[in-house]
Amino acid sequence: MAGIGVGVAILAWAEWLNRRWSRTLVGESGGASEAVVVLGYRNPQAAANLINRWRVRVGIRSCAVGSHETRVIFCGGAIGGGTSEAELMADYAKTVLGFEGTVLLEDKSTTTWENITNVIPLLEDVDRIKIASQPAHALKARAYLRRRRPDLAERLVRADDYRPGEWMAVKPLLALYGLWTLRGLKADERKGAV
Repeated sequence: MAGIGVGVAILAWAEWLNRRWSRTLVGESGGASEAVVVLGYRNPQAAANLINRWRVRVGIRSCAVGSHETRVIFCGGAIGGGTSEAELMADYAKTVLGFEGTVLLEDKSTTTWENITNVIPLLEDVDRIKIASQPAHALKARAYLRRRRPDLAERLVRADDYRPGEWMAVKPLLALYGLWTLRGLKADERKGAV
């Protein structure tokens, strides 16, 4: 019985942490236009990998319902000289998910910092910005945008990157990995102080 209790506690902790990260460094910015920035993940094969397919689904479900002023920006350069992650994700969104909205590509970056740096010109004229990835990774990207362009960071709103029970079996591992990747953030970035 104690083992079940520990397992439930670990799953609850991972759910809580991912939910918290999803809601950190975001506001309630209004307006008609939005950009959903979908961050890529190492993808050396010729089709979008499991992580990138999930991130594309997060990006698409994060689009405002009925908005004709939403652009989805796929980010990620080519690994090993092949097709860029951005192109692979855009292709998956269009051909598999049937996405027909506005798509832009940022296909030069190889790191999260470069994703944010390179996508800034595509964000200048939108009212709301959503960053789609795993909650910890999206938080890291939001913190980077806040460092680079605090004025744009004020437009950040929550993406639909956290759903209770989604990826439940691996959420504890994602939470541990998230803690490791977020160790470089300042305390106010991790807690959401603006």
